Amino acid sequence: MNKFLGNSSAVLTNSEDVQPGLNNIVIDTVHYGYQEMIMEKDVPVVMRDGVTLYVNVTRPNKPGTFPVVMSADTYGKDNKPKITNMGPIWPTLGPIPTSKFTPEESPDPGFWVPNDYVVVKVALRGSAKSEGALYPWSRLEAEDYAEVIEWAGVQEWSNGNVGTNGVSYLAVTQWWAASLNPPHLKAMIPWEGLNDMYREIAFHGGIPDTGFFRFWYDGIVRRWPDNNNIEDLRAKQQEHPLFDEYWQGRQVNLTDIQVPMFVCASWSTQGLHNRGTFEGFKQSSSEHKWLKIHGRKEWETYYTRESLEQQKQFFDYFLKGIENDWMDTPRVSYEVRDTFYQGHNQVGTAWPLADTMYKKLYLNGSAMTLDEQQPEESTKVSYDSEAVAAHQDEVRFSTTFDTDTELTGNMKLKLWVSAEDADDMDLFVGIKKLNRRGDEVYFPDFNHIENGQVATGWLRVSHRELDMDKSTEAQPWLKHERTLKLKDQEIVPVEIEILPSGTHFKAGERIEVVVKGSEVVKGSSAPGLKVRYEHTETVNKGTHVIYTGGKYDSHLLVPVIPKK
Repeated sequence: MNKFLGNSSAVLTNSEDVQPGLNNIVIDTVHYGYQEMIMEKDVPVVMRDGVTLYVNVTRPNKPGTFPVVMSADTYGKDNKPKITNMGPIWPTLGPIPTSKFTPEESPDPGFWVPNDYVVVKVALRGSAKSEGALYPWSRLEAEDYAEVIEWAGVQEWSNGNVGTNGVSYLAVTQWWAASLNPPHLKAMIPWEGLNDMYREIAFHGGIPDTGFFRFWYDGIVRRWPDNNNIEDLRAKQQEHPLFDEYWQGRQVNLTDIQVPMFVCASWSTQGLHNRGTFEGFKQSSSEHKWLKIHGRKEWETYYTRESLEQQKQFFDYFLKGIENDWMDTPRVSYEVRDTFYQGHNQVGTAWPLADTMYKKLYLNGSAMTLDEQQPEESTKVSYDSEAVAAHQDEVRFSTTFDTDTELTGNMKLKLWVSAEDADDMDLFVGIKKLNRRGDEVYFPDFNHIENGQVATGWLRVSHRELDMDKSTEAQPWLKHERTLKLKDQEIVPVEIEILPSGTHFKAGERIEVVVKGSEVVKGSSAPGLKVRYEHTETVNKGTHVIYTGGKYDSHLLVPVIPKK
């Protein structure tokens, strides 16, 4: 028996047994066996306005000062004894190897403390025992987070260097806190986190998300039933359908961020974290920044040993001052997906990739193909936007590659459209890969589903107005500031942002674009729970028409990466 376990009165091995104050604990680490540590539970930290937040501090059981790995959210700093308990409810999460003392989406003390780091877990205001009103993903949370960073930087066990780390909500709060540039924040690891609440979770292309966004909010309310002052995000979504001052206040000024960052993005969290993670990397002013991109599952990838060692090497360099050749790390490394959990890794110097060649594939409504040349004759194709149950609310266009082709980056779909029976349209777009036998190749997708597609896009046509200052050749940026309803018989051009992806197509394989009146990929990884986005409050009615060829340059713009 491990020597620590021989004196059960002196140490605690279960997170449920830990009491407020100082505790000697033994953590069942995944990589280092049983490890003795010190855990200070419910440490009070008083904010500028007198509100008290509570944090947990787990640190090495030895003298010295150590760098701090910090995460902050409103999920509860110690409310789950083991994240893998969610597996039976959410069966396709994948393996998540963590110790019992790891709150969901958080750095595992069982990895960091044996490597001589202090792990600080913050319960943001309004959650757990922390006082105050709960305003998710707000500047208020950012200011609190920054204050706790400064508090940790001067504690007796701290070497003065704080690094933030964590997934999802824990990455969202990092973008916010880093934009305030607290002096003791020396590095950050935002691992898949949105930062534009309107475009990336509450509305997709102007279409309200009726699934995960509301499910997520309801979950926050259920976690803290004694808190009667939680911002009603359901009501805010209804009251603010356009990108107004409310949503502007929930958008991080990414250009203010200057701290070194190791960013992880995924092709697999489109509709939640994919877009914002890329924007955080692109827009930040940090001189030292690196981007890792994978095409797998979110939490599973975060907790793999390979990922942990990359995180550790980054923090060792910036928080401990260890010369370990981190600076030789390629600025961009990314997985090009072939099939489910199979692909190959590439590197680059910037994002978007510097050698990207954009190519137009024109929609041909006569042959239902994607052509390299624009068809001379105009053709219109249509579908019944209300024929959802019969799966007839869609059209599909495809082409077969005659050489091996890598497509990595944003795609864009330009369409000329009209609605015969309505003054608005909701368009759902999917990009699919078909193998040489015509079978769809599935990929991991939001949220942890296994029958996902290559890439996704959405647009409510009345939200088609572009911000020309922010739009690029491959990425249309929608203003969402007013609605432009369709007039009778009006044909309008629209540009649909298709979220970043990285896919390899072998010669003989096909790319297919789906335009549909409802969600292209349906279903959930957690039966009975709305853990995936949904868009059930559509404006669709009657026939949708797409115009191709002639004067209508409807096309799919794809990012072709030259062979290395």
